[in-house]
Amino acid sequence: MSRRLADGHAPAHRPRIAGPPWRPLAIALPVALATPWMRGWLESSMSLHMLVQMPLLAAAGFAAAMALPARSREAIALCVGGALPCLLVASLASMFWMIPRALDLALSEPTLEAAKFVTLPLLVGAPLALAWPRLGMLGRGFVWTNFASMLAVLGWLYRASPLRACNAYPVSDQREAGEWLIFLAIATFVGWLATLFAAPSSRQRMR
Repeated sequence: MSRRLADGHAPAHRPRIAGPPWRPLAIALPVALATPWMRGWLESSMSLHMLVQMPLLAAAGFAAAMALPARSREAIALCVGGALPCLLVASLASMFWMIPRALDLALSEPTLEAAKFVTLPLLVGAPLALAWPRLGMLGRGFVWTNFASMLAVLGWLYRASPLRACNAYPVSDQREAGEWLIFLAIATFVGWLATLFAAPSSRQRMR
């Protein structure tokens, strides 16, 4: 009060910028996805299974890793060998769950279903969270282009194949999933290009 009266101005307060709610997301996402209703709905079609449930499980692992203190994330990344091993593990794990046979087994075998709920957060989302801050523009570009190309190739195979790749889903679901994969591949590549060209202009505005 006295300080405000002395200089005639209230003391300036810096606005607090709230970060993403990593911890609530890390808890809420797996719990919601594990409910029988949500599982039944997301696994009712190939598109929802591959393009909604699995990315959300990976996002739960990403949020869990980001909820850790920065020092803890740095220590874990150093223990596992840096960004490259994290990216390799995330790539291999995500490729495994894109295999049609893995989708079938996850629907028919409770053990594989439980493994999906464990490996996608721990072997895809969490490693990406550990590796991403350590990557430069070139490394992130490699990740985005590799991810987009994998989606495009897989989508083309699902779209063009006349045979049923997954026994649990009809050919119409397979083709629909292929179309969505191709669309996401194009959107990912265009989005990465947009951020690439927007980065220099944003740095110039800051000068």
